Amino acid sequence: MAGIYDTFYAMVDRADDQKIGVRSSAIAFGDLDLLLIGGMQALMLFALLLVGRSLELGPWYWVGLLLAAGCFGWQQYLAREREPAACFKAFLNNHYVGMAIFVGLVLDLSRHR
Repeated sequence: MAGIYDTFYAMVDRADDQKIGVRSSAIAFGDLDLLLIGGMQALMLFALLLVGRSLELGPWYWVGLLLAAGCFGWQQYLAREREPAACFKAFLNNHYVGMAIFVGLVLDLSRHR
């Protein structure tokens, strides 16, 4: 997921990058930046859904994925105007995605003990 969040972070510095000629992912993606981030977020959730199904994980895992999806939605909402401060908040919010998935997985695996 680092590539996705590098783009959120690049959106913070977009104006400075343009001034000095740096070709960041936010500049390269242009107005498609949020759409591409959303697409990558959806692909990650789909991959984790397939893993959970394949491993027959239970309800806590699915709750974790739902919370992660909610975090992704919140990040998209925060960055919707592409304001640097809001994009930085979206970037910082990513640890909640990992935490939701991790806690859901741990709780689900602990129910088998």
